[in-house]
Amino acid sequence: ALNRIEQEFARNGVNISRQTMSNWIIKCADKYFAPFVERMRQELLTLPVTQSDETPTQVLSDSDRPNSKCYMWVHRSGEFYTKRPIVIYEYQKGRDHHKPMEFYKDYKGFLITDGLEQYHLLDKKLPDVTNANCWAHARRKFVEALDEDRKHASEALVYIGKLYGIEKEMKETGLESDAIQKRRQEESYRIIQEFENWMNSVSGRFTPKSRMGKALVYTYTLLPRLSRYVLDGRYHIDNNGVENAIRPLAIGRKNYLFCGNHDAAVRAAIVYSLFSSCKAHDIDVRTWLVDILKRIPTEKDINQLLPGNWKVLPANSR
Repeated sequence: ALNRIEQEFARNGVNISRQTMSNWIIKCADKYFAPFVERMRQELLTLPVTQSDETPTQVLSDSDRPNSKCYMWVHRSGEFYTKRPIVIYEYQKGRDHHKPMEFYKDYKGFLITDGLEQYHLLDKKLPDVTNANCWAHARRKFVEALDEDRKHASEALVYIGKLYGIEKEMKETGLESDAIQKRRQEESYRIIQEFENWMNSVSGRFTPKSRMGKALVYTYTLLPRLSRYVLDGRYHIDNNGVENAIRPLAIGRKNYLFCGNHDAAVRAAIVYSLFSSCKAHDIDVRTWLVDILKRIPTEKDINQLLPGNWKVLPANSR
């Protein structure tokens, strides 16, 4: 990316090397932006509900062998209970349960994830963390099975569609969390029980290696965790919010392919955290950057510059 910017500058008669621009980014990330992300992390861990997911990223110097991958873990707040969305990217070498455990070691709340076993270990080892699983992942398994057995896969999707239909109605009517909890426990949980009975009735028709068999095993095994969202109206039915936050990283990988070393990956995580949080607040990143870089030297409280608090000052007050 910096190479393209360097070339664009040169075409316009501006001689700024990509090494110079790289040094600017390094200094901004280390000196200014890292404290921003730390403040955001602290706030995120005070919220009653968070979402988490991970995605591979290539880091050359941290790879154990050619083509091995490290990971960006992404942690996000949800909108049912806060108007201050926060997105945190965290670079880690590896995917074992110690990575999310270190992040959430002091957390007290509800963590929504996919079915990765590393997350399940958290509420076994961290008594104040409750792990719930994502219905969108379960639904995806049955969508993948449609070509194999349209009849039964469609029946499963009808049950899941009913759950999402209730969520859509409640969102559109703007129900408060207590009313959401009540309706989920009266209606959604009954549908989940019906779905469980249906899975029991059809499970013997499919081999474990078939797509339908895999979808049934995945969903039935995780059903207790999938059902936990009905316990509180602030909880989400899925972790689509954090999955959406991962998409820019996936697109970015196609452009820059890899990070050269650990420090570069950590700085990339810092920048992604701030830019993704700006996007979650519908803030233009360029406008935010231009403003906060001018204000950082004189701003006594950096909380005022975080995406969740930031406001452009009137020209005469700067």
